[in-house]
Amino acid sequence: MDFIEELTWRGMIHTVMPGTDELLKKGMTTAYLGIDPTADSLHIGHLCGVMMLRHFQRCGHKPLALIGGATGMIGDPSGKSAERNLLDEATLRHNQEAIRKQLSRFLDFDSDAPNKAEMVNNYDWTKDVTFLDFAREIGKHITVNYMMAKDSVQKRLNGEARDGLSFTEFTYQLLQGFDFLTLYTQKDCKLQLGGSDQWGNITTGTELIRRKVGGEAYALTCPLITKPDGTKFGKTESGNVWLDPRYTSPYKFYQFWVNVSDEEAEKYLKIFTSLTKEEIRKLTEEHSENPGARPMQKKLAEEVTVMVHGREEYEKAVEASQILFSNKAEDALKSLDEKTLLEIMEGVPAFNVSKEELQSGIPLLDFLAVKTQIFPSKGEARKMTQQGGVSLNKKKVTDPNQTVGVSELLNDKYILVQKGKKNYFLVICE
Repeated sequence: MDFIEELTWRGMIHTVMPGTDELLKKGMTTAYLGIDPTADSLHIGHLCGVMMLRHFQRCGHKPLALIGGATGMIGDPSGKSAERNLLDEATLRHNQEAIRKQLSRFLDFDSDAPNKAEMVNNYDWTKDVTFLDFAREIGKHITVNYMMAKDSVQKRLNGEARDGLSFTEFTYQLLQGFDFLTLYTQKDCKLQLGGSDQWGNITTGTELIRRKVGGEAYALTCPLITKPDGTKFGKTESGNVWLDPRYTSPYKFYQFWVNVSDEEAEKYLKIFTSLTKEEIRKLTEEHSENPGARPMQKKLAEEVTVMVHGREEYEKAVEASQILFSNKAEDALKSLDEKTLLEIMEGVPAFNVSKEELQSGIPLLDFLAVKTQIFPSKGEARKMTQQGGVSLNKKKVTDPNQTVGVSELLNDKYILVQKGKKNYFLVICE
């Protein structure tokens, strides 16, 4: 596969430096993408860059994932309106290991292939460099005028940040340039990949390589993926969708993708999956014939969830998603963990009932109309029960004289009540 051609039809190129295509056509090329380990999980804002590395490796080239142990201690001003919190080395090392584990789902780190992926940490070559050495060997090659002209610097100086731009942040582009220079000299890395907000930092690196060692290096950036309101997916803004199930469950992760708009689904299929152009074309045609079935969203959610969490978690997420809409979900409901159950029931009216009272059993009509206010009266509860309109944990109840006991509890704490076809209530028993 041709890397530039592949990224172009997928809409994954924002800017590319002249000569990059020619470089890649000469043979196997090494490129790197930087990730600052400011959290112990990637989120979907990182996924476009990670998919670039994935496509790069699939095209026969060698990807390097650079963990910014050093630059992560400083913070990058690009696209940010405030300086990041600084992290200690132990936290950063922990984050690095967690991120490597996630990346291994996308990249081949372990085979004997000449283009197997590698992970590097800029802390390893930065930690022993003194300030005087850095000023003499790196700083003298890039002028302040050149650094000041960068968009990321100008935006901060022109009022995006209340506190202006710290010297620490101002030096970030030099540190990132030092990374590129180091990888260029040590690993023959001639290309840096990144988001479009990184263009200024990346080109500082290509300029440093040219001035310091007379070398030619190149840059390629992808568009930033934004939220529906236009803001960037970042670690510090609200609304992140994380790859780590501790922060975003596979169910919620699946729900994010399956609920995107038609326009987003077509765009995201190209960016976040490895489906071919022909496969995506067929999906869009199928979708246009029956948009209500949402085939694009379903396939997108399947591809990305399987890639990040595996097939088993994907199937659990699909099953959980169908619980509210299926009359045969009794067993699936019982197997749900508490976190997923609460996520499915988010926004559903809730009532509290003493678990102690359940020990001896509560008459059904009392449970529905006295202990909770699911029904305004016992008479109404009786009538709907006899008509088959009441379910406990997705199982129809038809005997208004039965009792509700602890055997009904889900996760030893919850009972899901369904009234009619669409009205759900969660009873919390503690």
